[in-house]
Amino acid sequence: MHTSTPSHEATARAPHGAAHAGAGRANSLRRPRARAGTRTRGLALATLAAAAALAGCTTTGMGGGDLSRPGRGPEPVLFSWKSTDGGLSGTMTATLPHATYQGRFFQITQQTQRQFIEPLWVGWRPGWGDWPYWGPGDWADTTQFITRYSGKVVANLQSDGGGRMRCRLHLIDPARGMSGGGEGECQLSGGGTIAARF
Repeated sequence: MHTSTPSHEATARAPHGAAHAGAGRANSLRRPRARAGTRTRGLALATLAAAAALAGCTTTGMGGGDLSRPGRGPEPVLFSWKSTDGGLSGTMTATLPHATYQGRFFQITQQTQRQFIEPLWVGWRPGWGDWPYWGPGDWADTTQFITRYSGKVVANLQSDGGGRMRCRLHLIDPARGMSGGGEGECQLSGGGTIAARF
């Protein structure tokens, strides 16, 4: 029986083929790393896009008004506000000639809970009973307050000197909150009222 043995040439080619196989295995090991790097870059881009979307949800607005105090002429007031929920709640700043007031504002709805509006009473009588709006009523009763002010924006601001300002605003489009504009009145704890427009 004839038995073939590898020729010298075939034997010489074997290491070269093995080298190609080794290179192939090395390339196959490197490829997943490249794909992993692509996934990492994709995740980073997605994170940046999400952050940009959240930043885009922030809305701001400006307003103005006139401060009226006994024995003085009208004084200009500048309002600004910032919200992250479309103007339903946020922070408000009122700049007067003699002081700056800052605090939170929010829109009252039938779903508003008692603890949510309690900060409004700080510095004032509970229920704002000393500042009647739509006629007589038991303003200290939270349920009546929510019913009467539903769809309106209210705010309780404070200055660095401890002065207080409370505001109540009628909205042009309650579904849009402050973004839809409105007008109303603010009152200073030291005396004076502001006709506000947004």
